[in-house]
Amino acid sequence: MPLSSMNGGFCQNIGGAAIPAACQNANLPVQMQEYVMTKIYAYDSTLRDGAQAQGISYSVEDKIKIVGRLDDLGINYIEAGNPGSNPKDLEFFTRLGTLKLKHAKIAAFGSTRKVGIDVTQDSNVQSLLKAGTRAITIFGKCWDYQVTNILRTSLEENLAMIGDTIRYLKRQGKEVVFDAEHFFDGYKANPEYALLTLTAAAEAGADCLCLCDTNGGGFPSEIFEITRTVVGRFKVAIGIHCHNDGELAVANSVMAVQAGATQVQGTINGIGERCGNANLCSIIPNLQFKLGFDCIPPESMRHLTSTARFVSEIANITHNEKAPYVGNDAFAHKGGMHIDAVNKDPISYEHINPESVGNNRRILMSEVAGRSTLLARINAVDPTLTKDSPETQKVVDRLKELEHEGYQFETAESSFELVVRKLLGKYQPFFELREFKVIVNEPAVNSMNSSAMIKISVGNQEEFTAAEGDGPVNALDNAVRKALERFYPAIKEIKLTDYKVRVLDSDKASAAKVRVLIETTDHLENWTTIGVSTDIIDASWRALVDAIEYKLVRDQERQA
Repeated sequence: MPLSSMNGGFCQNIGGAAIPAACQNANLPVQMQEYVMTKIYAYDSTLRDGAQAQGISYSVEDKIKIVGRLDDLGINYIEAGNPGSNPKDLEFFTRLGTLKLKHAKIAAFGSTRKVGIDVTQDSNVQSLLKAGTRAITIFGKCWDYQVTNILRTSLEENLAMIGDTIRYLKRQGKEVVFDAEHFFDGYKANPEYALLTLTAAAEAGADCLCLCDTNGGGFPSEIFEITRTVVGRFKVAIGIHCHNDGELAVANSVMAVQAGATQVQGTINGIGERCGNANLCSIIPNLQFKLGFDCIPPESMRHLTSTARFVSEIANITHNEKAPYVGNDAFAHKGGMHIDAVNKDPISYEHINPESVGNNRRILMSEVAGRSTLLARINAVDPTLTKDSPETQKVVDRLKELEHEGYQFETAESSFELVVRKLLGKYQPFFELREFKVIVNEPAVNSMNSSAMIKISVGNQEEFTAAEGDGPVNALDNAVRKALERFYPAIKEIKLTDYKVRVLDSDKASAAKVRVLIETTDHLENWTTIGVSTDIIDASWRALVDAIEYKLVRDQERQA
């Protein structure tokens, strides 16, 4: 039976089944109330609702890649878009026909027939059939205001539109989900009519009635009560589709499931129009780990974080590092007392084991991290030091000085390691800068608008070289690599993967101090370095030098 009330525990013993691994690993308390495990069908709309978010535009190849990752994750339904809306979606549906999916059903999405048109003559409905998908999702109006003021038709015609369309698609052998658009607003305004729209869909043969909080303004308590009313009235599967305009989409979706809904619609990372859609990356682990529902295969849950990051990358949006479960900060600890407690027992400040969703615990470097945390980093350079060693205090003092200057080593731990090495006398510079000069030329020629000249020395040898680049930092990066590759060929292996600039004291306008973070990889590991200066080129140079020297230190240690 569907779960209809929350019992307050982190995990439940589901009908005598084993406690979910995420809860076991974190040693979370277990409520002993027994529930029967219920299958919840995860319905993803990243490719349709997600594409309506500002700044997102998928290519056909993008969509194909996302379908593959969602299928691997174990998503049950993937809403692929409206085949009648544009040529790109038509090509996409043609390509989908060649894919062999393990878990997911592809659903085409469209509206009920138009006002006053026979369903067999409606071009949108016909395009849904041409898409060739096993499932079709049809949305129809459930709010009397929307029917009379937006569609500008009668309440009776709207019911006929819903019934005619679903009945016709069922005769073609399709599985049909009815998206009851504006259902909760409609129910609050006119419950009798809102329920009549569901009756029309159910009697026409709809396989699922999905209740939509389209405006995203519903509260968990009312979503729960209304969903429970619908579940008690219809013998058809009930779904939930929430938007995040009140930042309650995840909570509303969970409450609807607790009221008996068995299909949950949402998007990866909650992307979508306005404030976004319900975030499946939060809903799925909440339901599966905390309430014991069966959403995706247990072995797939460890791919949740990588899938979330993959979608952010394909969508060309910055991944939300504060996101629960899948954000880089979800299991990051900075305060000294917190870190000490987590090291003793993770349950003290972690609600699940981060590895259960493919994430990692991170201990952040800062002036408030505590001496024990700093000692772990210091011991990586010199294992003989203790918390009471004068060298340890020297590192602590220097860290505080640097953070006062604007440095932050929470993510730039590679630069912090170099600071420790220098303070402990375990660092030999690989090269010395004599001078550099950067020139910016406008207009650009072949996208190269900058050049850099650099003179460095390695031992008693000097190298003077120049290079062009797309911007002054790129030119400087190219020049220093060119100068050093003769001495250190391994530099060819490294690649800059990210470059961030933060203005620290904006009140000083163009004279403000800036912090530059550079992320680098050599395909074996990734590392981040930092530079701070009132000159953005100088700050970038400091971060670049740390990035190169960290690579050379690592290679030196491997050889040793």
